[in-house]
Amino acid sequence: MLSEISRKVYKLSKFVEQPILFKLRKEGGMAATYEKLNTPWFKSLGIDTVLDIGANTGQFTKTILALLPNSNIYSFEPLPDCFRELQQFTDKHSNITVFNVGIGDKSGSLSFEQNAFSPSSSFLKMADTHKQAYVHTQNTKTVEVKIDRLDDITEDFNLGSSLLIKIDVQGYEDKVLQGGMKTIQKARIVIVETSFVHLYESQPLFDDIYNSFRDWGFSYFGTIDQGSDPKTGQILQGDAIFIKA
Repeated sequence: MLSEISRKVYKLSKFVEQPILFKLRKEGGMAATYEKLNTPWFKSLGIDTVLDIGANTGQFTKTILALLPNSNIYSFEPLPDCFRELQQFTDKHSNITVFNVGIGDKSGSLSFEQNAFSPSSSFLKMADTHKQAYVHTQNTKTVEVKIDRLDDITEDFNLGSSLLIKIDVQGYEDKVLQGGMKTIQKARIVIVETSFVHLYESQPLFDDIYNSFRDWGFSYFGTIDQGSDPKTGQILQGDAIFIKA
C-alpha cells in the first residue's frame, strides 16, 4: 500500500513540477511521449516541420506542438468525427494545417474499418489477436473515406530543413511508405508504430518496416513506447525511431 501511495505522490509531483504535463493530459496529449522526447538529444535535431500521419484526434499533434511550438505541423486524419475534434484544437494555432484524408499508395476513396475505439481504426480488417488482447476493440463498422499519396499531397510543401514524420496507421504502414517514398526519404527522423505480431490482416511486421528504412539510409534507434497483451504480457507493438544521418 505504501509503495502505491509513493508512486501516486511521485506522479503528482511531476505534474506540479511540470505544469505542461498536466496541460497535455487535460487537452488529450501524450504526457509520457513528451517526457521521452523532451531531451537535449531530440532538441538537437532542429526539427522545424512535422507530418503527423494518422493524427486521430490530435494526441501527437498536441504533444509535438508543446515540444516544438515554432514548428510547422501538417496533420492527416481520415475519419470525419476524429477530424472535427482535431480541427477544433488546431484552428487555434496558425502553424498547424490539417487534412481530412487517409494516407496510402493510391488516390481516391477506400473502405475504412472504423472501430468503436477510434485509435484502432484501420484500412485493414482487425485480426483476432488484436480483438482478444484488447477486448474494447470488438465493434467495427465500414465507412468510405478519402485517401491520397503522401508524395502527391506534399509536392508543393515547404518541408523545411529538418523534417519529422510520425506514422500511426494500424497496419497500413507499407502503403504509406509506398506512396510517400520521396517525402519520407527527406526526413531527419521518423517515428512509426510497428507490430511484432499480426494485429491486422496482411499487415507488415517490424522486420518489413525496418528493412525498408534501412534500404533508404535510416538507422534504427529503439522505441519510444511498447504495447503489450494485458493478459499475457507479450509485447505486441512499439513506436520505432528511425534516423537518417
